[in-house]
Parts: sequence; C-alpha cells; structure tokens
Amino acid sequence: MSLLRKSFAANSSIFTPSEAATVAMIHSASHRVLLRRTSCSSLRTATSVDLFYRRGSVLSLFNTVTHYSTSSSDDFFPSSKQRSRGPVMAAKKASGGEKQEEGRYKHTVDLPKTTFGMRANALVREPEIQKLWEDNQVFKRVVDKNEGEHFVLHDGPPYANGELHMGHALNKILKDVINRYKILQNYKVHYVPGWDCHGLPIELKVLQSMDQEARKDLTQSKLRAKAAKFAKATVKTQMASFKRFGVWGDWERPYLTLDPEYEAAQIEVFGQMAFQGYIYRGRKPVHWSPSSRTALAEAELEYPEGHVSKSIYAIFRVVSAPPTSDGLLEEFFPDLCLAIWTTTPWTVPANAAVAVNAKLQYAVIAVQSFPGDASTSSGNKKQRLGHVLKEQKKLFLIVASDLVPTLEAKWGVKLVVKKTLLGSDLENCRYIHPIDKRECPVVIGGDYITTESGTGLVHTAPGHGREDYVTGLKYGLPIISPVDDDGKFTEEAVQFSGLDVLGDGNIAVMKYLDEQMLLIMEESYQHNYPYDWRTKKPTIFRATEQWFASVEGFRQSAMEAISQVKWIPPQGENRITAMTSSRSDWCISRQRTWGVPIPVFYHLKTKEPLLNEETIDHIKSIIALKGSDAWWYMKVEDLLPEKYRDQASDYEKGMDTMDVWFDSGSSWAAVLGKSGGPKFPADLYLEGTDQHRGWFQSSLLTSIATKGKAPYTSVITHGFVLDEKGCKMSKSLGNVVDPHTIIEGGRNSKEAPGYGADVLRLWVSSVDYTGDVMIGTQVLRQISDIYRKLRGTLRYLLGNLHDWEAGNAISYNDLPMIDKHALFQLENVVNTIRESYDNYQFFKIFQIIQRFVIVDLSNFYFDVAKDRLYVGGTTSHTRRSCQTVLAAHLLSIARVIAPILPHLAEDVWQNLPFQFTVQDGSAAKFVFESKWPAPNEKWLAFPIEEIDFWGKILELRTEVNKVLEVARTGKLIGSSLEAKVYLHASDASLASRLHEMCTASNDADALHRIFITSQAEMLHHVEDEVLKAIPYSGEYLIQGSNRVWIGVSRAEGLKCERCWNYTPQVGSFVEHPTLCGRCYQVVAVQPEPAVSAAC
Repeated sequence: MSLLRKSFAANSSIFTPSEAATVAMIHSASHRVLLRRTSCSSLRTATSVDLFYRRGSVLSLFNTVTHYSTSSSDDFFPSSKQRSRGPVMAAKKASGGEKQEEGRYKHTVDLPKTTFGMRANALVREPEIQKLWEDNQVFKRVVDKNEGEHFVLHDGPPYANGELHMGHALNKILKDVINRYKILQNYKVHYVPGWDCHGLPIELKVLQSMDQEARKDLTQSKLRAKAAKFAKATVKTQMASFKRFGVWGDWERPYLTLDPEYEAAQIEVFGQMAFQGYIYRGRKPVHWSPSSRTALAEAELEYPEGHVSKSIYAIFRVVSAPPTSDGLLEEFFPDLCLAIWTTTPWTVPANAAVAVNAKLQYAVIAVQSFPGDASTSSGNKKQRLGHVLKEQKKLFLIVASDLVPTLEAKWGVKLVVKKTLLGSDLENCRYIHPIDKRECPVVIGGDYITTESGTGLVHTAPGHGREDYVTGLKYGLPIISPVDDDGKFTEEAVQFSGLDVLGDGNIAVMKYLDEQMLLIMEESYQHNYPYDWRTKKPTIFRATEQWFASVEGFRQSAMEAISQVKWIPPQGENRITAMTSSRSDWCISRQRTWGVPIPVFYHLKTKEPLLNEETIDHIKSIIALKGSDAWWYMKVEDLLPEKYRDQASDYEKGMDTMDVWFDSGSSWAAVLGKSGGPKFPADLYLEGTDQHRGWFQSSLLTSIATKGKAPYTSVITHGFVLDEKGCKMSKSLGNVVDPHTIIEGGRNSKEAPGYGADVLRLWVSSVDYTGDVMIGTQVLRQISDIYRKLRGTLRYLLGNLHDWEAGNAISYNDLPMIDKHALFQLENVVNTIRESYDNYQFFKIFQIIQRFVIVDLSNFYFDVAKDRLYVGGTTSHTRRSCQTVLAAHLLSIARVIAPILPHLAEDVWQNLPFQFTVQDGSAAKFVFESKWPAPNEKWLAFPIEEIDFWGKILELRTEVNKVLEVARTGKLIGSSLEAKVYLHASDASLASRLHEMCTASNDADALHRIFITSQAEMLHHVEDEVLKAIPYSGEYLIQGSNRVWIGVSRAEGLKCERCWNYTPQVGSFVEHPTLCGRCYQVVAVQPEPAVSAAC
C-alpha cells in the first residue's frame, strides 16, 4: 500500500501541519458516519447530515481534506500526511532521469492509466458530449428501448420574452434530474418542452423596440406578426440555453402556445366550458391595470411593500330612518350622519350604499369638543383634520360601539355615546349621496365588516369592489363605474371628468368632500395594494364587460381533486386549497391584440353574443389550419359557419383575447392524451411555489371543468433563488447571478470562471429546493471543489481498471472480508440514493456523494487498496479482487450520479477501459443505456457481526494514526511504513479477531495493510519490559467500551526497494536482494492469477 504514500512531510506544499491534523480528524470521523453499525437499516435510510448542509447553501467540511495536484501520481489519488508514495515516486524519478537503479522495478509497478482527464475542461468537453448525444439521438434511443411504464413530466411553459435567469435553471434542471433518473429506471419518459408565447409582455417588448413614427402605422395584424416573430426568436434562444444546461427533451417538437394546433385545442377547452354553462359574460368589478389598459387575473398581480394610500374618514348625512324603527333616531335629525372610512376616496362618486354588519353593536355619538389645530402628525402617518370639525356645529355620528375610544383618540375630539343599537336596526336608513345628492340606502353586508379598523360602516361601490358587488347583487344596487380604460374619470363623474383616479382625481374628491363639510380626517395609510406585475404600477377595481369562468360551478369538484393529488412539499396542498376555495369567478378576457381570441360574435343592435357548438367548431377548424391570426384578417362572413353567413351583416366579431393563464392552463389539452403522445393525466407537474395561484390552478380549473379530473397526479414546488446573503436578486443591487455566466464564465475569468453545466446542476442537487435557495460566488467555489474531488475519485477508479475485463472478476465468496465490506457499503449507498431519487430529495444524494464517494472511499478503501493495486502483481488474486470491487464502484457511481451530473457520467462511460453489457446482452455505449444498478442481496447480506467488527477496525485505524503522528513528531518515523504497530485488547473476542488479522494468509485483510504500516502484532500482555521497548504508546476506547492499548516502534528489517515496506526478508533473495518476499514472487516467480500472493 505504501507505494503512493510518502509522508506529507515529503510534499510540504500540499498541507501545513495544522491542515494535516485536520485531515487526520476528518479521516477518522468520516468512517463512523457510515460504518458504525447499530442496525443494518441505519445505512438504508439517508441520515440527517446537518453537518454538511444548510438550506440554500453548502457547508463543505472537506475543503482541506483531499488534495489533487496536476502531477502524474497525485492526479489519481489524494495523499495523506501519514503515508508514503513509494514506487510511484520511484517511477517518477526514474522516468525523470534519476539513476537507473532507483527505478529498477518501475516496469513491474501497475500504475494507473486512463485517458480521462483530471480537469473537466467543461467549456469544451460538455458541448462535445451534448453533440455525441444529439448525433446518436440518445434520448430517443434509450426511451424507445426502455420497456417499463410511461412517465410524463408535463412542462410548465416559461414566458418567451427575455433571457433565462436562475429560477429557470433551477426549474429545468430539477425536471431533467427526475427524467434522467426515470430513464435509468427503465421508464418510457415523455418530456415535451413548452413556451408561453402570447400576452402583454411580448406586446410591450415589440412596442418598446419601435419609435413613435413606426407605431403610427402599426396595425393589429402587423403587431401580431412582430409579436410572433419576437416570441419565436426568444424560444430559439432559450431553447439553446436549456440544452446547454444538459436538459433532455423532445426539442424537435416542443409546444408553443402560438402554434395553430395548440390554439385550436385551447378554443376547444373554451367551448366545452361554455357548453357546460361555466363561461358567461357580465359586468362586474375586476382588477384593471390603467398602465396596461387591460383586465388582470389574480396571478398577474404583485403586492410590493411600502405602498401608501390616502385614506379618509367621511360622513354621509342621514335623511330618514326605516319605517319600522319607531322613531329610534328621530331625536338626532337633521344633524345625524353615517361615518365611513375608505382607502380609495376616488370611488366615492360610485357610492351606491353604506353597509353595516347586522350583528355588530353601533352607537350614535355626539361630537362635543373640537380640536384647535386642523392638522396633526403621528409617527410617519400624516394626518389632516377636515373643516367639519372646526365649525363647532352640532354633529351626531353613527359608528361601531367598539371603535368609539379609537376614533376619539385618532380624531382628537370628545365623543359621547347617546344611544346604541344593532346593525340590523340601521337597515334601510336613507342618506344623501355626498356628490350627486341622490338618496341611497343602508344595507346589511357580510362578515367582511369588522371593528378591526375604520368605523364599522363600509362605503359600498358595487362597480369598484368584490364584496361591494356581491352586496349590490343582493340589494339590486346600481353598478356605477365612471372610470375609463386609462384609469381616468368619465363624464359620468361630472366635475371630476378627465382626472386620473390614482392621482389628481383622488385629491379632487377629497377636496370636494372637505368643502362640503363631509371630511373628518385625511390620513396616509400604508398597506398591501395590488400592482400590475408587468408595468409595476398600481391597479384599480373597475366594473367592465368581461368574460368569466364560473368557478363556483365546479369548485367542489376541484377541491376534491386537490385532495387526491400528491403535493411535494405537503404544505403545497394547503396553499392551493386556500386559494381555490376563496377565489372568485375567473376573468378570462383581456383587452389586448396579441393572444388567442375569445371566439364570440356580437349582434350589432342587441349586443347579444353568438356562441354555440357550430360557431366554436367552425372557428376551431379555421384556427387549426391558419392560426389565430385568421380571426383578425378574415371577414365575419368567413368566420361564421354556413348556417349564419346570410346574417353576417348583423354581427361583429369580438376583439377580446384570452387570459394567458387560460392559454397555459389549456396545455394539458394540447399536449397530453393525444394519439401517440404523452398520457393524460401527467405523472408530475413541477414549478415554482407562486404557481399555486398560477399554472397549477388554471390547469386544474380547466381540466376539472372539462374532464372532471386533475391534469396531474403529483405536484412538486420549488422556492425562489436568492443571492448568497438571502436577498432577492436585482439588477439595481448588482447581485444577479446569471446561469449563462456560471456555465461559460464572465469577462474576468478569475472573478467569474466558467464552471460548466455540471457544477450548476450539482448546486441544484445540493439545495433543499422546497424553500428559497441561495447561490453566489462562494457557494459556487465550494460546489466546484466538490465536483473536482468527485472527478478525481472517478479518475482513480478508471486509472486502476486500465487492464480490467469482466472475466477477471473474483467471485463474491472468494473475496477478502475488506472487499465484501466495501461492497456492502456500496449497496447500502446505492439503495439510499435510489430512495432519495424516488422521494425527490436530491440534496440527500448530494450529501451522500460528498460523504461516501469523495471522503469515505478515498480516506479508507482507496487508501488501503493502492498497495495491492500497484505492487500486488498484475494478475494476482489480491489485485483482481480489489479491481472487482473498484469496477462495481465505478459502474454504480457513474450511474447513480448520471441524473445530476450527466456530462461527467458520460465522460466516464466513454473512457471505460472495458465494455459493459446489459441484461439483453447488448453493449451499453452510453451511460443511460446501462440502466440503474441491479440490486444485489448477497452484498447486502454481509453479516451484522462483521459490520460491527469493521466499524471497530476503522475506529481503531483512526486511533493508530494518532499514535503514528506522535511518533512522527518525535522523529521516530517519517513514513508510516517505517513503523510497527503493537496492540493489546481487553476484550477477548476482539483480541482474537485482531490476532487473526495480524497473521492473515489473505494479504488484503492483513492488519498492517489496513494500518499502512510494515508490521502489526498482537500482544497477550503489556508488561513493563515491553513498554520500555516500545517508545510511543497510548490507551484508547473503541466504540466507547473496548479498551485497546496501541504502541508504535520502528519497523523490523530493511526497506524493500519496490514496495517500501520494511521486512526481515529483504536480503534473502540472491537474484533480488533488495526485495521483500511478496515483491520477489511478483518479479521473479509470477504466480498463477487466482493464487493469493501473501508474503
């Protein structure tokens, strides 16, 4: 073993003394994680690895553990300070021109050989591998050959309006990891990438690219043509980026929402919902964006922090009490008023009623003292009192009883309760409208009227509020909305006509109320307020004629379907349940040009819509052939079916387009369940957590309404990508991490090196995507370091299998125990990784790879293995048994990492020095043809008592290394091969096993080989005379209970020139006087391949 293991003191450039100590500690601790056995199942379930992982970032504890240099020997394996590099160093010296006698036996040493590069050279090699896949159609080839069930991950379409960001990378790579794993599991995987190509953002991009003169000549058809061209160009650019991520899919046949076939399927969904009575046209308040001049869906809104509205407390004068009140309020007339509070003063012109809660107690209060100062300030809330409080006139107000103390303090006046009554007693009171002076009623509202804020009385404008609208329907209130598409008052608002409701119009209304002695207080109020997610400007609620999907008609079915879907993480079910249960009818019409038309004709005189199966089928057939552009350039008589053509002059076509969420929400109809295509429902939808109110919900609603079932059986959601400080990425902050820069590098290669796609993919696997995740320069450096070490481990495996053939394999029963234990570990790890893939817990796989593949294998098995690999004899049993284990590790590791690191896995596969044959006898030319490693119950059946024993061995090895380090510090030894180890165990059973290993006939299981020393001896007793002869010793507890004494002295005998082990045998062989017995047999005798070469 010692051959590659010269003391780190011989290579001080690798580690400082403090780093070497760290190596020793990590070296010891890492084995206990996987090998200390309390029960066999502990290895089958991925243990918590908080030491290695925190949500959103990687905390690598092994940055100094393993070193890979670019020299010929260290390329293959990391060194450890306690070891010697033996014949590797000797061979290097000889090849470099040293004296021939120093390299006399170099040709007998089996050094690693491989064409697999230490450096990934990802900017060159990854595109080469991707071209290899594309030229050989590997995705299609493997899927066609797979014989398992069909698996459909339906792609949520990204928007075709710009460059990709880290959210896209996280999303697409997660999908690809799942698909590639399913391919290895023999599934027939279907993945059709898609793009959302309609809507306002693309319209805006087109308009922004044109000057004012060009816009003047822009017809609807020209705008649509430009929008389509822009969307298709963006799709092409984004597709190239997704491919560069290493994402596999049906790139030749993606789905685009602008494709005629897709648009026709969308029209069919609309028609089916209409025929079942779920689509209707109505005038009701919707979210309206003045900046975009269109209605918006809830999913198109955002609620930025810090929005401040002008709120007012105003009064409306009561003119009559209900006939049934028996004079309850007569004593307060004509000075009685209703006090209301609103954050939208601009809606007062549209007031139609004041609503109260029937169950609340209300009070008639007298304003008895008036403030001297008309303006105050409280913290950052600017307040201004109205003129009505300065008039010193008699004033009675109706407010909720519970709010009297609050209002008294806020207004700075003395309020005296004169009478109390229930809200139900106020129903049908009449008041004078504050602006147009008509009489309006007091009505009973719903539970939305509370005493948490305001006055307990709600100004009700059915044309500008959702609850107001519902209350208005109940009482037959007029729906007044004197606001146009630009958010300006219409002539219906009389003196406010032409003013911007969110600007001057709002101020004008407040000023008017104050002049009419109807304003008590004006106050700045900070709260959540809806903004247009595209223009980043405030929206309003406005009643317009729109097309709606009546969610109420199928809400219960949707709720039942949600409960039958598997949601990952589970809280996703709570989110979409809450959003679906509370959502109002879905406004599906938009007042835009670039989109799929709502296929309706309107009678010119009656404005009644013409919409039936005949018209829908005819329009669908036209769009399937010509695309939705036909709606804009064809005449009404051509768009109408034959039956209606003689009436064409009586109709006009509608110009509304469908909500883009209806576009993407129909993707299941356009892509799934078609002849020869992916099945319906999909096995999986995977998108960001914001899609609970977006694509997940729109897809659910359209599918439930038309199919009666959800379009998916499982849904995975991921969080947002933040910078490494946990802040939202923003160009203005300069903290944007660009996936393209991660892969290809930036202008400054030192500050922004090109890591390649696999490092980006490895980062994706490292984070718990169910929450927000973080990325940045430091995180990428750590991930890159882990990738480099993994590559080094794989190179070690390839290099030591350069002469391997399947026929060289040693049967399991003939393997040394150390090799059986290694295969047990491997099988446990493969099973744990498989379970993690099945549960979509990729971060656990990352942790296992980091801990087992990079650390545990390198620090123990590979460390010990090099001796027999390099100097054990080319065809010796001990070398072939080790190669048997290495081949199993190489083939398993390459395949289990392939879904996450496909380029690295394929690079390994293309450099395999032997051919791998699958079950049907064919050669697996590509890693994804090889299938997932088959389970091996024999490896897993490694006896429990042996697992416990090897756990003790590994811990004992750690303690031996501690004593060796002390001996090295004391200058007794340099390399560990210069040492002899003595052991004494208090436990008889352990002592017996250790004694067997000291005298093992199987060289691989010999204790001194495991310690990487020249000799190891068990002592029956530790007496004073013995202690005097052994200069360094210590007593240790193994696994907390087994007391073991460890001593170290200089090794006996002379140093073998070939393997650098010390033994009395050196000098015994005339032909080779500088060799030990084992090396003599290898060099001079050449043993039979299957015979053990123990010395």
